[in-house]
Amino acid sequence: MPENLDLNRRALIRTAVAGTAVAAGLAAPAAPATAAERSRTGTLRWFGTSGWRIDVNGRTVLVDPYLSRYPTGLFTGAFDPATPLRVDADAIGPRIGRPETVLVTHTHWDHFNDVPHIARTVPGVRVFGTLTAYHLALASGVQAIPVKGGENLDFGDYTVEVVASLHSRNPAYSLAFPGVRVTPPPPPRTIADLPEGDTLAYQVTIAGGPKVFFMGGSDFVERNLTGLDPDVAMLALPSGGVVHDYTPRLLAALGHPRVIVPVHWDNFETPLHNPPAVAAADAAKLDAFEAAIRRASPRSRVLRPEYDTPYTF
Repeated sequence: MPENLDLNRRALIRTAVAGTAVAAGLAAPAAPATAAERSRTGTLRWFGTSGWRIDVNGRTVLVDPYLSRYPTGLFTGAFDPATPLRVDADAIGPRIGRPETVLVTHTHWDHFNDVPHIARTVPGVRVFGTLTAYHLALASGVQAIPVKGGENLDFGDYTVEVVASLHSRNPAYSLAFPGVRVTPPPPPRTIADLPEGDTLAYQVTIAGGPKVFFMGGSDFVERNLTGLDPDVAMLALPSGGVVHDYTPRLLAALGHPRVIVPVHWDNFETPLHNPPAVAAADAAKLDAFEAAIRRASPRSRVLRPEYDTPYTF
């Protein structure tokens, strides 16, 4: 097989099926994993956009959990910043389990919308995010823990390293809803009430297992990534084409991860059904991104994920 083999969901270990070996370094076990083996690997499920569920030894972490997926007109050419915020509790509840930690990269609605609901309905959950996330959480009647980048938090079965990062840029070199909140605002009512609020990335290291990097926007501070060296990287689709040398710089800074998973390419205003819906323009960008990954990091393997599908790396 060529070294730059594109791995789809069947070419990684799926915890739903213990089967035959796959590509080198990602062999499936011959029997169901023991508790000790599960604790060393963890299971990850993609929730669309940059959302993930991580299960480690019976403990659950969420990253940017956005499951409500309501229409704003973004994908139809009729985008309405005054779209009211809403929560689809029926979509959220069955999928999130009992998370103990929620990591928020930034506070746009497609990352933060469902977080206050989760914080209200899951006893003891801890929400981490920017100072803006902290103040928006307070405005929504829940608690959050502010972080800014540089923190390395130890949870026993896993650690979380917080990385100061940047949001995507659109073709006009700007971004939607810029701004921060340095005090609690009135309760947010519309998607425009959820500004970008600065952007973080996170690296989750499973004890005895892989280091997994999570990105919520398609820009980054190169120096902040140096030395992270993740095994698996969830990388945002470049959106506006204005970030210089996005893919080669990103992969070099991360040390050419063993597995690369493109994220934030799906139409997140459609139901969470497989195969994921993707707008035609974004499908072309996704193909180009995967090709750029193969050129820049030919020994890395590419996984195009499906929704709510368990992966073990």
